[in-house]
Amino acid sequence: MQKKLRRRAGKFVAVFLVILLVGGAAAFIERKAIATWIDSALNPDYAGSGTGSVSIVIKPGDTGESVAKALVAAGVVKDFKTIFAAILKTNPMFYPGTFELNKSMNSLEALKMLQNPDAHVYKKVTIKEGLRISNVLSVLHRDVGIDQSALESAAKDFTSIGVPSSEVSAEGWLFPATYNFDPASDAKTVLATMVERAKQELTSQGVAKKDWHKVLVLASIIQKEARQTPDFYKVSRVFQNRIKEGILLQSDATVSYGSGGTTVTTTDAERAATNGYNTYVKPGLPVGAISGPGALAIEAALKPAKGDWLYFCAVNLKTGETVFSSTQAQHEVAVSQFRKWMRENPGWNG
Repeated sequence: MQKKLRRRAGKFVAVFLVILLVGGAAAFIERKAIATWIDSALNPDYAGSGTGSVSIVIKPGDTGESVAKALVAAGVVKDFKTIFAAILKTNPMFYPGTFELNKSMNSLEALKMLQNPDAHVYKKVTIKEGLRISNVLSVLHRDVGIDQSALESAAKDFTSIGVPSSEVSAEGWLFPATYNFDPASDAKTVLATMVERAKQELTSQGVAKKDWHKVLVLASIIQKEARQTPDFYKVSRVFQNRIKEGILLQSDATVSYGSGGTTVTTTDAERAATNGYNTYVKPGLPVGAISGPGALAIEAALKPAKGDWLYFCAVNLKTGETVFSSTQAQHEVAVSQFRKWMRENPGWNG
């Protein structure tokens, strides 16, 4: 009987202790909640410019209310009513993008920081002239952090990024330049920005919309074939002279593109292949661009140098030295020079 009483007493004590612990914890939590409420009521705003850092994304169409909620949720400011009242009072302009702010900031300081261009976070990327679209997408993936497959899908659906539906692909339309992209930008937005930049360049150089394709394709070949600045205008003249005379362009750069190659030289089989880029077989320009031409290449396509050249041949790939010829005999001499240079520089790949 005494053992049963002792066991019951032990259980009672254990339950009592649990009640005390739970009650104490509840009281502590309640006290903490009350203290937080009192602090917010008495001090509804932080003082100063805060510490640490946190990123805030403002989307197109975000209202003052949604921005205020985002700032509170991220711990930038303390109280929704206070920050919203500050927004109504100051009526700031909110720009879409990613902004880096501090935590525990005064509401007015936070709003001021959102207006500061230095707080706007960008991903800087430089796209070099002459890159194929596959290489451009790889650079964007590496430097901007956009998913590679998303970039490839957006590029494949090229009309959705602004490329004319008459084109065969987005090749040549992603203008080479230095861009500052918001980290929150998606693949379609980034590529559409680059296409729009290409259109701006064509328009600024006086190219009529109906001539965009022709100029861009020619400029893309000039970009790949010319190796020195003065040569851009000479190479342009050679191609335009050949088109005028009804002579095949015979550009190895277009042949290489059509075969998926990456070298400056091509094989007999590649030059005999039937595809829209083989200018050893197809008269005139290829069906589409073969690289991303820059402003200089576009200008050269529009303003070729004066001359009667029909041929050109690089004779030193290291320096870019190129010989321009008006006759087949002159060209054959230059080709011999090139072959000699290749023998003396085996395995050269630039």
